Amino acid sequence: MAVLEEFGADALRHTVIAFRDTMKRHASGINRLNVYPVPDGDTGTNMARTLDAVVTELEGASAELDTTCEAISHGSLMGARGNSGVILSQILRGLSSTLKTAKTSGAQRVAEALKSASSAAYEAVLKPIEGTILTVVRETADAAVKAADEGATLAVMLRAARAAGRKALDNTPELLPVLKDAGVVDAGGAGFMLFMDSAVHIVDGEPLPEPNYDDGPTAEQLEKVALRTSTDGSVDVSELRYEVMFLLNLEDTKLKKFKNSWGEIGDSIVVVGGDGLYNCHIHTNDIGAAVEAPLLVGGIPSKIRITDLFEEMAEEHAQRDAGLGAPVEILTGSKSGRSGSRQSALPPVTCAVVAIASGDGLAELFGQMGVHGVVTGGQTINPSTQELLDAVEHMNATQVVILPNNKNIIPVANKIDELTKKDVRVVPTCSMPEALAALVAYDPEASAEHNGSQMSRAASSVSTGEITQAVRDTNSDAGQVKAGDFIGLVRGDGVVAVAQTLDAVCRDLLAKLITQERELLTIIYGDGATSQSTESLIAHVSEKYPQITCEVHFGGQPLYPYLFGVE
Repeated sequence: MAVLEEFGADALRHTVIAFRDTMKRHASGINRLNVYPVPDGDTGTNMARTLDAVVTELEGASAELDTTCEAISHGSLMGARGNSGVILSQILRGLSSTLKTAKTSGAQRVAEALKSASSAAYEAVLKPIEGTILTVVRETADAAVKAADEGATLAVMLRAARAAGRKALDNTPELLPVLKDAGVVDAGGAGFMLFMDSAVHIVDGEPLPEPNYDDGPTAEQLEKVALRTSTDGSVDVSELRYEVMFLLNLEDTKLKKFKNSWGEIGDSIVVVGGDGLYNCHIHTNDIGAAVEAPLLVGGIPSKIRITDLFEEMAEEHAQRDAGLGAPVEILTGSKSGRSGSRQSALPPVTCAVVAIASGDGLAELFGQMGVHGVVTGGQTINPSTQELLDAVEHMNATQVVILPNNKNIIPVANKIDELTKKDVRVVPTCSMPEALAALVAYDPEASAEHNGSQMSRAASSVSTGEITQAVRDTNSDAGQVKAGDFIGLVRGDGVVAVAQTLDAVCRDLLAKLITQERELLTIIYGDGATSQSTESLIAHVSEKYPQITCEVHFGGQPLYPYLFGVE
């Protein structure tokens, strides 16, 4: 490929997408590095989820540089997750704000954008700590400016900046003793370096790095981290139990007063945003005071998220002790064993979830939403009673909810309760979108009876559609179908759309599914879908159904390019 001399809208867009994809592949490795500010193993996951929100925003934006930058800025602000995600959000916002105003973006302009990203990140953190992502970004930006001032090309400048960033990352344990205790570099800094790898990849074609499968800190190192104090001069956040995050509407002139009030009750304080809208993050022991603080200065918090860090750390430590790379197990055939065989190594819960799915993306997505075991199956591969029973017995819980996700699997799932001593409830989901809606209502510490009721109610609110391709000629209520035609199906109604192209059948099917009162469209793409077809689909929905918010997920399911859920 030709080496780029300018970093325009297309290069920026593709860099962010490559960054997201690379972050997802590396997330578990970065999670294993995560010991600061707390060793809860979520840095890679939070950065990946933040980037998911950015890419989703990009998919609905036009290709011009200003709208691309606005999408990156807005998507990262609204979708930031966790301490690392909020800081990453500010880095992306700082970068975009500089690139947005440029007519051309060569080495000098991109270096200035990296410098803006560094400055924005430092400004967002109430008490900046060296040896973190902040240091790595700053050293990267300084090297970028130096190289650009010396006349380097875009590619040469990016490589020089990346080299300096890697050196800074390797040095983080010397600046932050908690990292040296654990024998790791800073997780957030490692995540940021994947951005630089992605930029170099887009500019001159260098292959992206493969994931590192090192085990991370040992149990003894994690114990040392957990017991450490601030006597060595570092910040001690080990006794702050809760992570509080929310979006905040607040007059800009009152922001300093709000941040200072937070400074009295916690640490790891990051506030990003502007123009009256902010994404706020704190670790604290006083949830009430954290939420009340913005109210006292006239602010309005929304989308409040509270995480018990002690519980999260305990779960992460249990997973590390068990040597697990992901909080979901794929249970199929001999992998699930026989009834009464080996127990799941995942931490125990009151009620576990077993889901049936076909597609690596769906299995990963289910794991992110709390599913403990995935049994391979679907429209053409129905699992046996024994396979489902084995999966249920394998769960580290006495109560289990099953998500069949196909009407043909429901009767098999209904037999499991009488074959086991465990309390098993079946949520009669007939599709993957129904399962995703059900999982929003899942509570691992509630009973199977409670979860079954709440998850069934959530699933029933979803209208689902599927796109596939006909294998033979036939007739349908939507007209004649020829082999090779694309068909759209709605549960309960059968074939409702027929077309020769994927784009046309998707539009026809969505016209049947989306009504005025609907607000959310979940798109799960699998075999046969392309990035171009998905982008076209999102643009169509945005234009024709402005009330609809799109959520896009990779499912990897065979035979069905798209699965739709409308709520």
